[in-house]
Amino acid sequence: MNHLEHAKILTQALPYIQSLSGKIVVIKYGGNAMTSKELRESVATDIVLLQCVGIKPVIVHGGGPDISNFLNKIGQESKFINGLRYTDKETMEIVQMVLGGKVNKSIVSLIERVGGKALGLCGIDGAFIKAKKLESNVDLGYVGEITSINTEIINNALNSGYIPVIGSVAISEDCSETYNINADICASKLASALKAEKLLLLTNVPGVMTDSKDPSTLMSILHPHEIKKLQADKVINGGMIPKIDCCVEAIRMGVKKTHIIDGTLPHSILLELLSNEGIGTMIF
Repeated sequence: MNHLEHAKILTQALPYIQSLSGKIVVIKYGGNAMTSKELRESVATDIVLLQCVGIKPVIVHGGGPDISNFLNKIGQESKFINGLRYTDKETMEIVQMVLGGKVNKSIVSLIERVGGKALGLCGIDGAFIKAKKLESNVDLGYVGEITSINTEIINNALNSGYIPVIGSVAISEDCSETYNINADICASKLASALKAEKLLLLTNVPGVMTDSKDPSTLMSILHPHEIKKLQADKVINGGMIPKIDCCVEAIRMGVKKTHIIDGTLPHSILLELLSNEGIGTMIF
C-alpha cells in the first residue's frame, strides 16, 4: 500500500469521526473477542483510538468462560437454562468476584497499557445499576432484571476523560442482594439510559446472514419491521434472537443505531464505525 492509499483510508474515516465526536458509544465486549492476546490488544487499541478522536466509549463486559473455568476448578458444573446461567448463592459470589474483579481489572489494565485511561466498575459501585430477581417459568436463582440505572457515575467518568469498563452485576433495590445480569441486556439498558448514539454487540459471527454458513449473505442493514418475518423464516434463530431483541429494545428507547459485529476479526470496532462499508449488521 502506498502513501496515497494510506491517506485515502484515513480521510474516509473523517466524516464518521465528525458525526460521532462527543457522542457516547456503548460496546458490549466479551466471549470470543477475549480469547487471544492479539484480539484483546486489538479491541483495547480500537477503544482508545475512539476516545482520542473525541468519541466517548463505554465498555460493558461479561465473562462467561472465566466464570465456567473457576467453577470447574472448585468442582462445580455450569448449568444453563434458556441460555442463562443458573446462579445459586455460591455461584453468585464467584460471578461477582470474576466480573467485578479478574475480568474487569484485566480489561482496565489492558486499556491503560495501550495509552488509555480506564475506570473499572460494576453495578454495585454506587448502587448505580439496580435489579430485581428475573421472573421466569423456571427458577434461575440470582439472575436479575434491571429496574433502574443511575448514569451520574458514568457521565462523571466520561467527563473526566476516563473510559468506563462495567461488569454486568447489579444490586437489589434494598442493597441486600446482588444479581447476575446478562451482559447483552446490561449493555442495551445502559445505552438507553445514557442516550447513546450507538450500541455495538461483539459476537463470533459476521452478523445476520440469510444463510448462516455463507458470510457473503450478510445483511449489512436491517430495520426493526423486517425482524418478525426473518424470525418466522428461521433466518434469525438460536443465540441471535436475544441479541436482536436487545438491539431493537435499545432503538425503541432512543439509541440511534445498533450493530452486531464479529469481535474475532481484528479491529472490528474501527472497521464498523469508521469505514464506508462496515463489517457487520447495522440495525436502525
